[in-house]
This record gives sequence, structure tokens and C-alpha cells, in this order.
Amino acid sequence: MALTPDEWEIIRLSLKVAFWGVLCSIPLAIAVAYLLARHDFPGRSLFDAFVHLPLVLPPVVVGYFLLLLLGRRGPLGAMLDEYFGIVVAFRWTGAAIAAGIMGFPLMVRAIRLSIESIDIGLEAAARTLGAGRWRVFFTVTLPLMLPGLFTGVLLSFARSLGEFGATITFVSNIPDETRTLPLAIFAQTQVPGGDAEALRLSLLAVVLSMAALVCSEWLVRRAQRHARGHDA
Repeated sequence: MALTPDEWEIIRLSLKVAFWGVLCSIPLAIAVAYLLARHDFPGRSLFDAFVHLPLVLPPVVVGYFLLLLLGRRGPLGAMLDEYFGIVVAFRWTGAAIAAGIMGFPLMVRAIRLSIESIDIGLEAAARTLGAGRWRVFFTVTLPLMLPGLFTGVLLSFARSLGEFGATITFVSNIPDETRTLPLAIFAQTQVPGGDAEALRLSLLAVVLSMAALVCSEWLVRRAQRHARGHDA
């Protein structure tokens, strides 16, 4: 089926929001996952629960807290606006933040499980050969955790594509600015005669999500073959 210009714009914006939300989450997700997998510290269980909180909280609650914090009158939002001229509420950048936060726990969990499966002896052997902490991480840990990293990134990306509650609460449903695919489907269900368009958009969402999962499986298999070669 041929897509209309409006549908192309919705898909473009959805991919843009998901891409930047996931990309900006990767460094922090790796750091948090490594901290939880390799270190024991006071309050670790509480920190772990806080990281995974978006998985169990209603997305609307997450969006409301983002609005309180990053809205124009929020403490952080007002500071960003006054000193840097940055406004994220009711902007696509705010949608990316909401999507990134909702997908963050999935990325952290996948990376953490991958790190925990790595033989610590390999890292210890590299250190005994004179490699520093950062060199061990980039030459031993990172290559071996790639399957989990790819899985986490693609799961987070797929979750970001489907994000609705936090997004509509934080940045509203503004055409060509924050109206991602789920919000566009919702908008079509609210107008008379919009069922056909809602169905078209829903099918597009299924196709995009399936493509992300298939891509994830392919990347994980490649990473696993690479890791086996690295072990050899």
C-alpha cells in the first residue's frame, strides 16, 4: 500500500524520536548495567528498583513527573530555558526523552545479564598482562557483551516506537512535532471515519516492530559468532 505524505511524516518522526531516545541512553545504560553487574554497594537493591521503576509505573505517571521536572515552570526545565534557551516540553526532543526513559530498563537488563555471563577470569587475565581497567573493558568486556547490548538496544528501540502514555502526557499530541505512530493511531480513533486510517497505521506499527525484532535477532547471532571467535 502506498503511504500518504502525512503517514511518511509520522513514520519519520517516530523513527527519529526512537533513534535519539535510544542513542542517548546507551552510554548511561552501559554504565548502570556494569555497576549493577560488577559492584556491590549500600543501597544497591534500592538503586536497581529505581532503574526498573518505569517498567511497573503507569507511563502517564512517568510523563507527569517529566512535565513537573522539565516543563517550562519545572526546576530543571526553567533552568534549561533561562540559561541555555532549551525547551523540551511539547517538543520532539521531549518525546525522545520520554521514549528513552521508558525503554531504559529493558536496555539495562539485557546488558546486565550479558555482563554477568562473562567469565571474570578473562578480565582478570587481561589485567595480569598489564592492561588497564579501560583497556580491559574495551578489548575484553565490550566485545563479549555485544549480544546483550544489541538485544537491549533493539528492545528499547521497539519499546520507544510503541511509547504512548508518557509521551502524550509530557509533550501532548502535536502534528509534525510530537505525533508519533501510537499518538497518530489514538488521534484517528477519536474522529468519525478514522477507523480505516487507524488500521493502516496499526499495520505499519506491526511491520516496524517486527523489523526491529528480526534485526535484533540477526545482530545477536552475528555478535555471538564474533564472541565465540574472540574466545578462541
